[in-house]
Amino acid sequence: MSTILADAWLITMNSRREILDEASVAVDGGRIAAIGTRAQLAGRYPQAEVIDCRGRIVMPGMVNTHTHLFQTLLKGLGDDMVLKKWFTCMTGPSAVHLTPEDAHAAALHGCVESIRSGVTTVVDFMYAHPRPGMIPAVVSAFQATGMRGFVCRGFISMGREYGVPEALIEAPEAALADARTHIRSYNSPGARVQVGLAPNMIWAVDEKGYRLTRKLADEEHALITAHVAETDFEIETAASLYGQTDTEFLSEIGFLGPDVLAVHCVQCQSHDIRILRHHDVKVSHNPCSNLYLASGIPPIPAMQLAGITVGLASDGPASSNNHNLFQAMKFAALMHKGFHRDATIMTAEKVLEMATIDGARAVGLENEIGSIEPGKKADLIVLDFNNPFMTPIHHPVSAIVYSALGHEVTSVMIDGEFVMRDGVVTHVNEVDVRRQAQLAADALTARAGTDRFKRREWRSTAI
Repeated sequence: MSTILADAWLITMNSRREILDEASVAVDGGRIAAIGTRAQLAGRYPQAEVIDCRGRIVMPGMVNTHTHLFQTLLKGLGDDMVLKKWFTCMTGPSAVHLTPEDAHAAALHGCVESIRSGVTTVVDFMYAHPRPGMIPAVVSAFQATGMRGFVCRGFISMGREYGVPEALIEAPEAALADARTHIRSYNSPGARVQVGLAPNMIWAVDEKGYRLTRKLADEEHALITAHVAETDFEIETAASLYGQTDTEFLSEIGFLGPDVLAVHCVQCQSHDIRILRHHDVKVSHNPCSNLYLASGIPPIPAMQLAGITVGLASDGPASSNNHNLFQAMKFAALMHKGFHRDATIMTAEKVLEMATIDGARAVGLENEIGSIEPGKKADLIVLDFNNPFMTPIHHPVSAIVYSALGHEVTSVMIDGEFVMRDGVVTHVNEVDVRRQAQLAADALTARAGTDRFKRREWRSTAI
């Protein structure tokens, strides 16, 4: 069925970055067929359903380049901790007790939350595998909700001495054999959901794990994503183990390449940036998580000036604490302005690029998604800006980045099909999804004993 989104304020994100007034978009066969006036498109597609979008913004669906969907069940338990403590005291012990049913409930909730805030593509970094069946559980949630994305089969192969729970440690050969099975099962050409690879981080993956990941990615043409230079502890550990930064080490062993999405990169120095650019590595910027865990401010402006593609992300909901990229956009713009004391160093326009076309480029899909252009997949979102938060509007991009809260998204289309229409999620029962996620969250944290963080004392200061 054909659809025309008519008379919208259209933010195209095309190469000319055109913003069109009272423009219409025709969708046919899951792709963007044409852009024009309502009358032009209605004449070309007389059988199309015409949806009046006057007083609304239509823009490309956003790309969340990094999250951990299972952490949906852990929101708010890791407040006021640095990453290592956060992982060893709360996230890791909780993940030990994770079941495929938990992972599915969490992923359903995370996908619905993402759709509600205008995200149409998600990169899930699934590193918790205390028992089999996690990847199919997450993939099935993507399929049920209509989400596009990558479910990346992560693993941890070392780290006992750093507090990594034994139950989360896998032999890299076994983890990657499982990954290969799922890649061959799901990764057909043009598939909406694909499986990628995700070796966790330098203090939790040995050299063999990285080398075998590179080999498998080359053989199966799979996306790789990995945490890189997130904290001082990672840099110290890399120096202790290898006498280098983790970026230098990964370059030396041949791991880095244009198919690698490096997450965080907070502690990257100028030499690390040159390495990333040399290998055409893409970067995922997670501003809210970097602040929440006190990891620091990554040198994103320097990376962009060096020509590195940088996408935007929420990170897992245990450290962000949601999937709202509107929130991430505002933080991304403001944190760099404040840190550098330069109001021009990160513009609203650049941040919107990071959330859309640059995010698409970061995952190798820039020819398919990320902008509104004929021939591309119809991953589109509609925003109703008739609310006191966004109005009065003078410039739509400024209003999206600095004023919007995320609830302005009313309709979301993926592959030309509505996954949310007029505020109603269409593929799953949202009330049931939320209920099951709460039940799973309560049961998981009770099993793990991490429910004690729910009952913490009031802390005006945290020690």
